[in-house]
Amino acid sequence: MFCSRYPAVGSLGSVARILSGAQVVGFSGSRSVVPAMPLCSVLPLVPFGVPVVVGCARGVDQAVRGSCSRARVFCASSFGFGARSFALRSAALVAALGGAGGVLVSFPGRSCPVGLVPVRSWPWGVGSGSWGSLALAVGSGCSVVVWLPVGVVPPAWCSVALGGGWFSG
Repeated sequence: MFCSRYPAVGSLGSVARILSGAQVVGFSGSRSVVPAMPLCSVLPLVPFGVPVVVGCARGVDQAVRGSCSRARVFCASSFGFGARSFALRSAALVAALGGAGGVLVSFPGRSCPVGLVPVRSWPWGVGSGSWGSLALAVGSGCSVVVWLPVGVVPPAWCSVALGGGWFSG
């Protein structure tokens, strides 16, 4: 298990409050950078019995799959092949959050693409699956919780600071 190597750290009271009311929790994030401490600190905050959904990619998705046995995995191969299949997979994952009541927890590895705003259908051509998923989740009525590395500024639609690199929108 990925998180067995990393202790939970930090004050996550605001994140815990958001997750405590979740009906389903989704995870997304960077394929190359896995922020182990924040990820492993938030996983135990998902209430027992609340469904967890995650994608099939390496990186954050892989770490969640390895640490949360109850996770329902959305596989891009179920949606065809190529970049389009990953976008369709991500849109299906956001749809599984069910709008209000769902929470998407994300760990993007870079800044939000300029001009990306919350939308109700997949934002084709944004160049960032994590931020595209977040924009779709917010546009669909879901809550989002985002951990950003030092120096990455959140977009206006996801800029409520929760402390320790965490933001919500």
